[in-house]
Amino acid sequence: MLKDKKNRALVLPTEDDVKAERKRLKYRRRFIITLRTTVYALTVVAAIAVLLATLFLPVLQVSGSSMEPTLSDNDIILLIKTDNLSTGDLIGFYYQNKLLLKRVIGVAGDVIDIDEEGNVTVNGELLDEPYVTNKSIGECDIDLPYQVPENRVFVMGDNRATSIDSRSSVIGCIEEDQIVGKVLIRIYPFKKISFIN
Repeated sequence: MLKDKKNRALVLPTEDDVKAERKRLKYRRRFIITLRTTVYALTVVAAIAVLLATLFLPVLQVSGSSMEPTLSDNDIILLIKTDNLSTGDLIGFYYQNKLLLKRVIGVAGDVIDIDEEGNVTVNGELLDEPYVTNKSIGECDIDLPYQVPENRVFVMGDNRATSIDSRSSVIGCIEEDQIVGKVLIRIYPFKKISFIN
């Protein structure tokens, strides 16, 4: 009989005990490998998602009412990075460390004019704006008619009475390098999922 240092009898494990212990250790090893693989896979997927969102498809949450009725407060939208902008496109751009959403009214070289009722003309043609429900000249302190400078974009919010945009000299025309992207789709709330134009 085997004894330990304190002179106690040692009980040797049976063959079944050894098999059970090996099975437990094998299961534990497999579990750790599976857990590690899962964590690595999730990390890679998250990194790819962040890269896609940062480089190609930024996701933003709307804050404020300047784009109503098209976009409402707390809507979540997906933008697409593009340099191909035209009148009527909804864009996101940086202004003083904030991300603003407005609609493109004119690009470089266009002449913008706004009458007292809030009707907008671009290069002498009345702009068809079905997305605006309440036309207003709003906060406008620029000299009209106004020609959009090179490498800039003239933008306005859809809620013309409350939007602070290119009509105000505070914001003015947006430089092309400030633009994050064009609004592609509203993804939340789910009942209002739609492509934005």
